[in-house]
Amino acid sequence: VATAVLALTLVEAQDLIRLADVAAAASIEALLGTDVPFDPRVQQLRPHPGQVATADNVRRLLRGSRILPSHRESGHKVQDPYSLRCVPQVHGACRDGLTFARTVCERELNAVTDNPILFPEDGEVLSAGNFHGQHVALAADVAGAAIAELGSISERRIEQMVNPDLSNLPAFLAVDPGLNSGFMMAQTTAAALVSENKTLAHPASVDSIPTSANQEDHVSMGMWAARKCRQILRNVRSVLAIEFLAGAQALDFQERKPGRGVAGARDALRDRIPHLARDRHLAHDIETASEMMRSGALLEAVTKRAGKLESF
Repeated sequence: VATAVLALTLVEAQDLIRLADVAAAASIEALLGTDVPFDPRVQQLRPHPGQVATADNVRRLLRGSRILPSHRESGHKVQDPYSLRCVPQVHGACRDGLTFARTVCERELNAVTDNPILFPEDGEVLSAGNFHGQHVALAADVAGAAIAELGSISERRIEQMVNPDLSNLPAFLAVDPGLNSGFMMAQTTAAALVSENKTLAHPASVDSIPTSANQEDHVSMGMWAARKCRQILRNVRSVLAIEFLAGAQALDFQERKPGRGVAGARDALRDRIPHLARDRHLAHDIETASEMMRSGALLEAVTKRAGKLESF
């Protein structure tokens, strides 16, 4: 059961991590960030596969941007905050962690975990320990931590957009700040979900409690590891939905067009969710964006403009 729950979570994570790259690219454009950190020459000097794939995705998403040249011309600051500049390193590490979890999960799905195990060709019945879930538990814990980090860095990009001290954007992305709160409480919601994930990401696999008259004296806690990994993914999907909404709102304030992939995401969101001209209840907007992510509609809109993005 733990393997099944982890497998389902990893299937959803394959789209989630690509969408995290899209959300990051949108935030980079909205915040007038630079594309220099995504230069392939930089990645080849530290060639972790996930880092290389992330940088490739972001470059693809930014292709055709009219915003990027505008801040090259304006003497924009040399270095962006880590949440923008280090997207290849952070998202990349998450990709590599999820690749590990996927390798373990696929191997486990094709393994024999019965006890005892029958070997009819040898006429033997062997009682052993293939049922022990430590492999799955460790993989689920790694996957949970990796997914949680996608949410953690996403929330920091949201803060960059809503805080007028950190950007050239209106306070809280409100059209009329002061009378309107804009995305203030949306950022608070993202922060709450990220904080929840910090607790959920504590590894279950380091725990054990004996059962069955101490015969089962070391257990993996794999089921709890898989269950909380799945909850982390749901929380991060909501955090990324908020980043998408904030990014779309911020891009509405930019006069020039973003990259083709970013524009695909913004246009798809705007087909379903209007610009926040004045305060309204944002729960429905967040749920709509989350559903667009879960269903594949948002990623499809992006890939039609930018081409296929790498996952893990």
